[in-house]
Amino acid sequence: MKQFPYVFFLGIGGIGMSALARWFRANGHQVSGYDKTETPLTRALAAEGIAVHYTDEVENIPAAVRENRDQTLVVLTPAIPADSVEWAWLREQGYDIRKRSQVLGVLTQGRYTIAVAGTHGKTTTSSMVAHLLHHAGLDAGAFLGGIAVNLGSNLLLPATPEAPIVVEADEYDRSFLTLFPDVAIVTSTDADHLDIYGDQSHLIESFRRFVAQIKPGGTLLINHTADSSVAAAAPVGTRVIRYGLSVEQGPELFAANISAEGHQFHFDLHGPQGPVADLELAVPGYHNVENMLAAASVAQLQGVAPEKLHAAVAAYRGVKRRFEFVVTTPKNVYLDDYAHHPREIEAFLRSVRALYPGRRLRVIFQPHLFTRTRDFAEGFSRSLSIADEVFLLDIYPAREKPLPGITSEILLADITAPVKAIRTKEEVLAAAQSDTSFDVLATVGAGDIDTLVPQLRTILTERWK
Repeated sequence: MKQFPYVFFLGIGGIGMSALARWFRANGHQVSGYDKTETPLTRALAAEGIAVHYTDEVENIPAAVRENRDQTLVVLTPAIPADSVEWAWLREQGYDIRKRSQVLGVLTQGRYTIAVAGTHGKTTTSSMVAHLLHHAGLDAGAFLGGIAVNLGSNLLLPATPEAPIVVEADEYDRSFLTLFPDVAIVTSTDADHLDIYGDQSHLIESFRRFVAQIKPGGTLLINHTADSSVAAAAPVGTRVIRYGLSVEQGPELFAANISAEGHQFHFDLHGPQGPVADLELAVPGYHNVENMLAAASVAQLQGVAPEKLHAAVAAYRGVKRRFEFVVTTPKNVYLDDYAHHPREIEAFLRSVRALYPGRRLRVIFQPHLFTRTRDFAEGFSRSLSIADEVFLLDIYPAREKPLPGITSEILLADITAPVKAIRTKEEVLAAAQSDTSFDVLATVGAGDIDTLVPQLRTILTERWK
């Protein structure tokens, strides 16, 4: 890919897009972009010197971009609707337009790449790998799908071209097929994105193609829940490490002596690079112990010694909106989580139940996408039934148009929680202010439910004094 002085992003507020925007800005390019909604992330980009606009009109594209077609790269997110005015004009004018995944593939070409894939768990696991390497003093870069608390960003800039790059490998739209990793982690292959794949078998085939692209002599770490045919697709000579919470689940890499103490989990790592006793993880959840097993094993592969691994694991503070503690008092807790798939919701809520047995749990859930709500309605209702009270917001459409008959109402009937209702955001805030029936509150979802978090934080901090 030739050098472009100007880089323009369609959908710059996306978490993966913004990481690329920051990378280009840090490397001396003039960066600008469009997004339909102003968010804390787009405001942060603007504060860093990136021009962002929110109305889809050609005249809002910066003059430098409009006047320098051959010197401008346009980066496109799949979330941009087909009727986008700016996208249509840029196509008509003959701009070089690349998908985010294509650009990421070019940027990692020729570099040692650690790619983390999976229908859930990839953001947390990739942030763990980046944090462990960075904390241990190794030069590394990372493009992440969330804001890592330790880094305060979704981007870690490497100091040298030789540094390994950690990449979240997204299966949506088969994006991860632009990557050719030296080390790949596959955290899960559960059905998702059926609007793209049609059925799970085609999703599995895409994971097989991703794994088949591991470089000669590379390594695959794969969760015990993943489809067995995925590991079989690895090139001959690939080192395959299966991992899980027990030796039966992960014969090559597993945890032992797992114990929970408050919000912390302690466990021993047993893996091919040797055992490491009594690792201390401050981010709760058995699923996060699994994620850290894979990340810590990758850090060992990169030469991180046990004593540095101990310190790095203990220092890890998670990713924004992944099991995030927003308000904590001796009696009450407010948590926020990005979960948007039934298995993610179940893992999150079961962990919350384990941490706070006997507490009354209220969950506010915003379904994400009409197709996902349709395809996994039964699973959503079952996982949400773990709570005592469930408030459902309307479906967040993202890139989709409404589907007839598909609303949050289709989840409500099969939820068995004692209290359940459809609520607006305003009603959720009013209930938090006046209702004292709950001890633990959780906001859950991948849409714009995060806009409620600051307001709920203010309300509950005052109420729970």
